[in-house]
Amino acid sequence: MTTPRPLAESDVPAVASIYAHYVEKSVATFDEIPPGVEDWRAKAAAITGAGLPFLVTEEDGEVTGFAYAGPFRPKPAYRHTAEDSIYLAPGATGRGLGRLLLGELVERAARAGVRQMVAVVADGGDPASLRLHTAFGFEQAGRLRSVGFKHGRWIDTILLQRALDTSATL
Repeated sequence: MTTPRPLAESDVPAVASIYAHYVEKSVATFDEIPPGVEDWRAKAAAITGAGLPFLVTEEDGEVTGFAYAGPFRPKPAYRHTAEDSIYLAPGATGRGLGRLLLGELVERAARAGVRQMVAVVADGGDPASLRLHTAFGFEQAGRLRSVGFKHGRWIDTILLQRALDTSATL
C-alpha cells in the first residue's frame, strides 16, 4: 500500500478525473458540474500556497485517491480551522486508502498550524465517510437538513469536528 505524498503537477488530471466521478455519480459533493484541470490547478495552488496539505496516494503510477485541508471559511478569524476533503478513485475504495490519507492529512494540517478540522459529510446513504471520520476522533457537531438538492432528492449534511492542537497559543 502506498504512503500519501504531496500532490505533484502531473497528478492534477487524475485528481480532476476522480472528482468528476463523484460529481456525476454521487451526492458526496454538491458540485453539479465537474471542475476542469485548470480549476484544480488553481485550487491546489491556493491550498498549498496557504501552507495547507494536498495529498495523493498512488499504486503502480496511478493516482488512487486524494485529500486536502482547505480553508473552512474565507474570513480571517477562521484561519486556524480547515475543512478536509477525501476522494478515492472508483475501484480503490475499501482498501484502507481513506484511512491512510486522513491520518496523514490530520498530522500535516496540525503541523501547518490548524487547530480545528471540520468535515462536512453528505448524508446520502453511504456511511463510509462518517465511519472514517469517527474512527479518527471526529465528533458530530450538527446536522443541516435538506441543504442540498442533487439527483432529484434533498440531502442533509453532517458536520463533524476534531481538535488537532489546542496547546498552541497565538
